Amino acid sequence: MLTMSVKLMRRAAMIAALLYGAAASAAVQVGDMAPDWELQGSDGNLHRLSDLLGQHVVVAFFPKAFTGG
Repeated sequence: MLTMSVKLMRRAAMIAALLYGAAASAAVQVGDMAPDWELQGSDGNLHRLSDLLGQHVVVAFFPKAFTGG
């Protein structure tokens, strides 16, 4: 019974490593062009990245209060 559990754990680890590798290869790299996206700002307005072309842009993400995120 113990060997079956170890085999399942090894398979789960291999699958996790494969999935992580696939996700990591799709990640944005330094120097990549940012995709055009739009986000709602704290001012309530929608801001599109393409509207800020040629300007320095800093995007900060933080959870709202008491959201647990």
